Amino acid sequence: MKDTSTLRLVFPQWQGGGTIADFIPDLPAEDAYKGYFLGSQLLNLLAPAARGNSVEIPVSLDIADRAEKKGIIAYDSIMKNTRAALEVLQQHNPQRIVTLGGECSVSVVPFTWLAHKYQNDVAVVWIDAHPDLNYPGESHKGYHAMALAAVLGKGEADLLNRLPAQVDPARALIVGLRSWEKEGGTPERQRELGVKSYPPAEVALNSDAVLDWLKHSGASKVLIHFDLDVIDPGEMIAAVGTDPDGMKISQVTRLIRDINHQFDIIGLTVAEPMPRIAIKIRNLLADLPLL
Repeated sequence: MKDTSTLRLVFPQWQGGGTIADFIPDLPAEDAYKGYFLGSQLLNLLAPAARGNSVEIPVSLDIADRAEKKGIIAYDSIMKNTRAALEVLQQHNPQRIVTLGGECSVSVVPFTWLAHKYQNDVAVVWIDAHPDLNYPGESHKGYHAMALAAVLGKGEADLLNRLPAQVDPARALIVGLRSWEKEGGTPERQRELGVKSYPPAEVALNSDAVLDWLKHSGASKVLIHFDLDVIDPGEMIAAVGTDPDGMKISQVTRLIRDINHQFDIIGLTVAEPMPRIAIKIRNLLADLPLL
């Protein structure tokens, strides 16, 4: 039977990646910028069929629409996409949301929308190699590096005013963290906000640390953000980040399943897919005759 309480949100937002092409020299710059768009569509193709309704947020592929404003690259595009995603959620009014991105900031709208719906009775488990706690105007001006900060109510005022709610930083946990920014997304920023984190080694053998943290959070519902760059590159390179000593695929799936056994997961995002090989195959096919 169709599960109309769960909405699949295909959100191919790529603009929040900022200067991401600088980190992928093996791809043409335009392909690298737009890689998250194709990545989102591939996640939707590879995932099991949606149990309920599925909606794709319309996202422009205009590469010229990346002007920096208010300390955020492609600010106007991100604001437009934010409004579009909010309209979809208001129309469907789901109880649960599965988001397939797109870069990390695709979690901002569904997480804050669900936080409002459940009157902030939520905790966030942010599974990511990076803290995503930058503020606008800092060294990394891509919105994806500000994603968790935005969920916590920190960032550019007009964007934040669009969001339905914010999550208490004491109810946010970063899992798999092993790479910090030189400015903004730093251990000092974490301490300033009161955001706890566990490195990959802390959850390598079991999920106990995360489950204990959730029990003490006081929240009954959980929002999970899964950035593919948390995966150890020795096992799989599916994202832009390739920092060593990450989590194994089996550790991530075990952690999410363990949370699901004991808590009510109302939001799940898979983000930051950068399908390098698929992009190269697409470009190869485009150069062949008769296709």
